[in-house]
Amino acid sequence: MEIQRKLKVLITGGAGFIGSNLCEHFLSKGYSVICLDNFATGHRHNLAACVQNENFRLIEGDIRNLDDCRNAVEGVDYVLHQAALGSVPRSIKDPITTNDVNVSGFLNMLTASSDAKVKRFVYAASSSTYGDSEGLPKVEDVIGKPLSPYAITKYVNELYAEIFSRTYGIETIGLRYFNVFGRKQDPNGAYAAVIPKFVMQLMNLESPIINGDGNYSRDFTYIDNVIQMNELAITATNKSAVNTVYNTAFGDRNTLNNLINYLKKYLSKYDSRIADVLIEYGPNRMGDIPHSLASIEKAKLLLEYNPKFSLEQGLQEAIDWYWVNLKK
Repeated sequence: MEIQRKLKVLITGGAGFIGSNLCEHFLSKGYSVICLDNFATGHRHNLAACVQNENFRLIEGDIRNLDDCRNAVEGVDYVLHQAALGSVPRSIKDPITTNDVNVSGFLNMLTASSDAKVKRFVYAASSSTYGDSEGLPKVEDVIGKPLSPYAITKYVNELYAEIFSRTYGIETIGLRYFNVFGRKQDPNGAYAAVIPKFVMQLMNLESPIINGDGNYSRDFTYIDNVIQMNELAITATNKSAVNTVYNTAFGDRNTLNNLINYLKKYLSKYDSRIADVLIEYGPNRMGDIPHSLASIEKAKLLLEYNPKFSLEQGLQEAIDWYWVNLKK
């Protein structure tokens, strides 16, 4: 895309997994990028490729502080709001902090963006919003009741965005992420995402533990598909494409057993012993949705979304990065 002047993009949570990938992408496209992060879950090393770029600015601040939000949005054209406390189990253990960050922090960012006349506010929504809705594939306008405090916070974000669009005229787009994975995803900590955690365990010849019998299924979504959706969301010129939400996924589902088999297959090219690592099974995790599969027809129609990476294709790309960066 040709950019006549440097458009300014604010990426909240820009030191995190998805945020740092977005920072690198938009810098490569010629944008001026501001990253706002408090480093509660993000990492400075994720920004190593950005900090030397003259078009990059890092603001260390907290979305729970309205002044930090107002400072960050000054002169900004677009906001990509990624900052949040993820993880269903974390929200069950500590619902107050999850709500404080994901709801109060979101409202601060939305208010600051609206007051600053930001052109468009694109935010990370979540497939957890579908809750106990059993229908597959998941279609944007059919949701159930939330199954966790985290899911409640993400649904409230959508409600606030809709109200702000109607009341204050700010353009908003919510992207309901489905199980995103890829380079820079942190395998460490109690709330690590399943793919990097399993990868690290397999590389160390340790047995991963699957919650349940392994037949729960997910629409695993490679990071580059998510980057594409964020770019389409801020560049869309069709007015019918804004002030709504979109599933952000590949549009296919795989069981956790399938996932493990792919991981063992692709990692075995580096270490043949990985093929023989045994898998263990534990109890189902509270708040988990059994099956998740996105319809991406709305994004295809209104945003011309065309995801390039299936789970298998994404894993083959990601495992090369994982092997170099996660190997002890």
